[in-house]
Amino acid sequence: MSRGPGESGADVVLEDGSLVRVRGGRAEDGSLIESFVRALSDHTFYPSFAGETDRGEALRRLAPSDENHVLLAEREGRVIGLATYHKREDDTAEVWVVVNDEFRGRGLGTILLGELAESANSEGVVAFEAVVSPENDEMLRVFRDLGFPASIKAEPKAIRVTFPTSVRQQTLAAFDRREANAAIAALEKFLRPQGLAVIGASHDPRTIGGMLFKNIVDGEYKGSLYAVNPKVSVVQGFPAYRSVLDCQGPVDQAIIVVPASVVLEVADECARKGVKALTVISSGFAEIGEHGAALQQRLVETCRESGMRLIGPNCMGIVNTDPLVRLNGQFSSQKPAEGRIGFMSQSGALGITVIDHANRLGLGMSTFVSVGNKADISGNDLIQYWESDERTRLILLYLEAFGNPRKFSRVARSASRKKPIIAVKSGRSPAGFRATQSHTGAMLAASDVTVDELFRQAGVIRVDTLGEMFDVASLLVSQPVPRGRRIAIVTNAGGAGILAADAAEGQGLQVPELDLQTQDRLRSFLSPYAGVRNPVDMIASATAADYSRAIEAVSNDPQIDAIVALFVPPVSVNSEDVAKKILEATKALNRRIPVLATFMAYHGISEILSANDAEIPSYPFPEGAIGALAKAVSYGEWLSRPVEEPIELEGIQRERAAKLISGSLSRGAGWLTPDETEELLRCYGIPVVKTVRANSLDEVVRAAAEIGGKLVLKGVAEGLVHKSDAGAVVLDLSPEQVGMAARDMLTRLSKQGFASPSFLLQPMVSKGVEMFVGLTNDPIFGPLVACGAGGTLVELLKDVAFRLSPITPRDANQMVRGLRTFPLLEGYRGGPKYDARSVEEVILRVSALAEDHQAVTELDLNPLMVRTDGASVVDFRVRVEDSVLRLPLGAKKR
Repeated sequence: MSRGPGESGADVVLEDGSLVRVRGGRAEDGSLIESFVRALSDHTFYPSFAGETDRGEALRRLAPSDENHVLLAEREGRVIGLATYHKREDDTAEVWVVVNDEFRGRGLGTILLGELAESANSEGVVAFEAVVSPENDEMLRVFRDLGFPASIKAEPKAIRVTFPTSVRQQTLAAFDRREANAAIAALEKFLRPQGLAVIGASHDPRTIGGMLFKNIVDGEYKGSLYAVNPKVSVVQGFPAYRSVLDCQGPVDQAIIVVPASVVLEVADECARKGVKALTVISSGFAEIGEHGAALQQRLVETCRESGMRLIGPNCMGIVNTDPLVRLNGQFSSQKPAEGRIGFMSQSGALGITVIDHANRLGLGMSTFVSVGNKADISGNDLIQYWESDERTRLILLYLEAFGNPRKFSRVARSASRKKPIIAVKSGRSPAGFRATQSHTGAMLAASDVTVDELFRQAGVIRVDTLGEMFDVASLLVSQPVPRGRRIAIVTNAGGAGILAADAAEGQGLQVPELDLQTQDRLRSFLSPYAGVRNPVDMIASATAADYSRAIEAVSNDPQIDAIVALFVPPVSVNSEDVAKKILEATKALNRRIPVLATFMAYHGISEILSANDAEIPSYPFPEGAIGALAKAVSYGEWLSRPVEEPIELEGIQRERAAKLISGSLSRGAGWLTPDETEELLRCYGIPVVKTVRANSLDEVVRAAAEIGGKLVLKGVAEGLVHKSDAGAVVLDLSPEQVGMAARDMLTRLSKQGFASPSFLLQPMVSKGVEMFVGLTNDPIFGPLVACGAGGTLVELLKDVAFRLSPITPRDANQMVRGLRTFPLLEGYRGGPKYDARSVEEVILRVSALAEDHQAVTELDLNPLMVRTDGASVVDFRVRVEDSVLRLPLGAKKR
């Protein structure tokens, strides 16, 4: 059976924006599959099976069994597409993909083949082979679009295509391109509907349905608007229809504002009307418990079966300020101003506050979407839409939970290259982290490091508060991204300049001394009492013209990447005159660098610092300006780094590793034996110190004599996790001392309740630096790889760097060199220089192992002894668990 999306299935998005359920095949699906095959037209059937004329033979190939791994695509209770592979003894498999006539050309074949390849690769299948009819151009295009490096062999009346199952980066890129197009197509119906029905519209503006309808009318919506309310004949001057089915024209989107108990009935009518987009304002769904969750699932199924997409339920609505659309489809009294920010919020009530605050700061929005329970349309869809939306310059997200963070990482990384994404992720608590026995998991407790790494690797600017979000947004929506950390501070108050400089240093920014030419230029017009080194303290007598000339002077200093202008209003100088001069100077700069202002009475994009072709963000205090600038600088540094993909490592034996893991899973979830762990690590080229296992005192004594030299003795027993804590590690033994040490260890372990312990013997590795590499595999976020100072103090020191897999060479390099203890590897205080690159290599190989084998849930390599000429693992543990299955590539996670 297929293990991709699982038997329960997952929703995926077709190129037209509609949803299809993809699930693993079951033995009882025979009648569904037969109906599917019998219904295929000859035009589809013959090319799909390379000229096969016997549909009974085709059914035999497609039936789910232990040998045939099957994926089904379903819509409205019937199979509309199918993919299957039959594994051979040489770890290759024959594959078939068939889509019925109605759904061909919508990307379903690409989805099925990509999901099947990922599932097959996790089962140890290294390559697919497909025999395709020469007339089956569409299937050949699917292979090409997925990016597989296929070999094609022409045969009489057939084409044989062979391709690997593990080319993940190319495959993911193809999926992302297809899903981006699907997201844009779906959201166009929400944000640019030609026909819009409000179901539950009311004449009373004090109700949600009344206020929402009034906002749409007052906003001068440009499309056809329909009021649906069976209890009245007119709503706010518009004729009221009893049902959406009675609306006289086509309806692209329906906004539903009725009690939860009748939403399903209304949604069914929308499906029959041909509505493509539902925005469900109504509450009473998953947010209230099990009954509501069941109701929400039925709503999702109704949408999926009819191809409708869904925003909500339990949301406050959507907004598009485009003058060609003018859709204010939300129920607050606030009207968003037109602007360049796309904003998504999971919290409806918070959305109201956000609109009000943005208006007060002068930050207009291109679009606003409240996703509520996020049953279908999510932040991932919106990011893909906004990435290509010319009216959106900046993306803001308020997130309470992730649905598919691995997909978020891919789509956000792509969008962040084109426009900034700023996110508030609430819930910095340990509740989301499962209990674990590994060092890696222990260091994750009480931390949301996973979210930090997700954002950092994707180029997303993470902020802690909405206030900080708008501070950063004010900067990036109006100014260029800074190219470095060096700032100039121009002020008329020394105290304010000192505060700004201190804040800059605390945020990792630099306030360099200006070059001598710049200082001379400043002295030529400033008071002789002014400070010109940086900060530039023009003192209280500074005029508006002084601000203009000072900004022009420091902007030409090659050491400066950004300017912060601080103004404390004295009695003799008009604030508006100063603002005007700062704005004029900024517009006239010879090069584009960001300019920020601290006007003690102004916050955001104020009128006095705005013109038709320029805006300068203002902050009431220096710390806010510096904090926003520091976030923008980090984003600029991320942008400056070239895109890097994970590399293909040599010497990896994936199939052998898959068989080993499969054999272990037959015993159930748990820690691999030392022998299994060592073999798994060697499959991935991870160097391990020679280890000999002994099951008795006699065996350990003989092994010690054979190995010779200084030895390490370790105890092994079921349930023994931290060996050092249990006294199960003895170092620096001679062969003659091993027997006595083993007897003492047996006594210690027996007193602690460990039954039938055995022993491991290793040569003593004493000259080197103890490091640690590990991973924990979250079923939602995926593998998180850790690296840090190792040995018995790993959890005490907590000198650890994390990255989400897959990891690139640059990631591994930064992990090692970002550690506080990295100087030990570089030859601290005249010591030897150790092989840091060997640690990076181990990190990359651990990441590859995690990517290839979802069943590996925890791994500890501690210590990893780093020598001057390499590194080797001294102690190791790996845990496997069959239940950790990642979301399918195109899945819509609820």
